Amino acid sequence: MDAQSIWYAVAVLLVLLGLAGILLPAIPGLPLVFLGMLVAAWAGGFEQVGGWTLLVLAILTLVSIGIDFLASAAGARKVGASRLAVAGALLGTIVGLFFGFVGVFVGPFVGAVAGELAARRGVGHGDIGQATKVGIGTWFGLFVGIVLKLTLAFAMIGIFALAWFTD
Repeated sequence: MDAQSIWYAVAVLLVLLGLAGILLPAIPGLPLVFLGMLVAAWAGGFEQVGGWTLLVLAILTLVSIGIDFLASAAGARKVGASRLAVAGALLGTIVGLFFGFVGVFVGPFVGAVAGELAARRGVGHGDIGQATKVGIGTWFGLFVGIVLKLTLAFAMIGIFALAWFTD
């Protein structure tokens, strides 16, 4: 197997790992997809996939990073979360990254609930109900984020394939 084939194999593995990372939050999904495409473009001497295509793919990757951090907060906001709950969801997402798969799903929920309870300064029955509603909204935002990132991933793959095969 020649060096170029090895680099193409590495590129495919990075893209596949990136696709898995969209569903497994501890893995940076779309950045890995982009890195795989960059490696493939480099291995091909940038003949099939050039700078403009890579720029578009890089921009889509940056959009995906924004989606990662804003999805849970948007879900919380949709159900009437306070600013502290939104901040809690964002903080919970970031902290959750350090606790692996479970942390990424539990972190935004716990952060949103804690933020909502702090904003309401109480733990009455109605407060807990609203805080739970905010936490569930956060989870819904995560789900929407995953759907958006999958859509971006397949758009990136399509753009890359179009550039690769139309040269």
